[in-house]
Amino acid sequence: MKASTRTRVAAVVATLGVVGAGAAASPATAGSAGGPAVRVLTRGLDGPYGLQATSHGGFVVAEGDTGQVTRVGRHGAQHVVISGAGGVAGVAEGGGHLFAVLGGPNEDGSPRAGRFPATSLLRSTRGGHHVQVIANLLRYELAHNPDGQVQFVKGKPVDALSNPFSMNKSRYGLLVADGGANDVLKVDPRTGRVSTFFVPPTVKDVPACLAPHAQSNPGTVGCDPVPTGIAVARGSVYVSTLGAEVPGAGRIYRLNPHTGKVREVWKNLTAPTGIAVTQSGRIFFSEVLFGAPAGDGPPPPGFNPARVGRITMISHHRMTHARVTMPTGLDYRHGRLYASSWSIAGFLHLPHRGQIVSVRLSAFH
Repeated sequence: MKASTRTRVAAVVATLGVVGAGAAASPATAGSAGGPAVRVLTRGLDGPYGLQATSHGGFVVAEGDTGQVTRVGRHGAQHVVISGAGGVAGVAEGGGHLFAVLGGPNEDGSPRAGRFPATSLLRSTRGGHHVQVIANLLRYELAHNPDGQVQFVKGKPVDALSNPFSMNKSRYGLLVADGGANDVLKVDPRTGRVSTFFVPPTVKDVPACLAPHAQSNPGTVGCDPVPTGIAVARGSVYVSTLGAEVPGAGRIYRLNPHTGKVREVWKNLTAPTGIAVTQSGRIFFSEVLFGAPAGDGPPPPGFNPARVGRITMISHHRMTHARVTMPTGLDYRHGRLYASSWSIAGFLHLPHRGQIVSVRLSAFH
C-alpha cells in the first residue's frame, strides 16, 4: 500500500520543473528520441498512461491528465470516446467492449474531477457509448485486503489503499494491476465480480528494503511490490512490480494464467512500470523515471528532461535499452513494440506533450 505510483512520480518530477518548459518542449527533442528507430505516431496527448494497440491498426489510450479515453487511428487521428473519467490509468478492449480503470484519489485525498468515483472500472461499447461502472476496486480492497497490510491507524488510511495502474483483457479474463493495494485483481467483464488473482510478496532480499522507516505501514517488513504492468503471452501472465522504486527491488513475475501461481521471477530491476512480451519470449519494460535527478533539490545545470526514461529489453538473459522519454504503457502487436511517451509531462506543466511511439529492435543497445 505504498504511495501511488503517480504520486511518487509527481514528487520526483516536480524537481524537474525548475528547468523551465524550453528544454522539454523542443520539437526536435520530443520527436527524435532514439533517432529513426523510435517513430512518433501521434502527439498532443495529456498524461498517456495505459494503451492498447487494436486489431484495426490503431490504439486506445488512457489520458490521465484530462480524464479521457481516446481512440487513435492508424494515421494518428484522435477521437475522444470517454470523457469525465478523472485519473483514468488503464484501458483494454475485447469482446466488443471497451474497458477503462481509474486511479485513486488525489494526493491530498480529495476526489478527482469527473463523472465516476476513483478506482472505478468502466465498461462501454467500442465507441464509448453506454458507459457504466461495473466494479469499484477500493470497495474490494476494504472488504478483502488481499495483501494483509494495516489499512487504517486511528481512523485514517495508511498510504494508498487502492490505486489501479494498468489493465489487460485476454482469454484469461480482465486483469488489473492495483499498485496501491499491492495485488492483481481479476474482474469478470460481464458481471463485474472481483477476485484476487495474485499478491506479490514484499521485497526483503534488498538491504535498503529492511532499513528503518523503509515502510510507512505499521507491521510491514520489506519494500511494497506495487504492481504496475500486465502482459499476457506464451500461455502466461507477466506482471511488473515497482518495488517502491528502491534500486534492485523491482520484479517481473511470470504466472500461471489460471491459478496465479509463480512460474518464474526476474529480480534486481529498478522501478519497472509497463510491460510487454513477444511470442518469442522477449520481455520489454518501461522505466519512466530512469535518469531523473535524485533528491528534492534542483537538477544539475543543463539537465534535459527529454532524457528521462527508457525501455529495457530482456532477451536471452541479456538486457539492452532504448531511449524513449518518460514511457509508461507498452504493448506489442503486429510485430512491433508501442509505447506511450512523455507520459508525465503534465507534472512539468507541459500540456499536450504526450505521444504514442513505435520502437524498433534496432533502438535497443
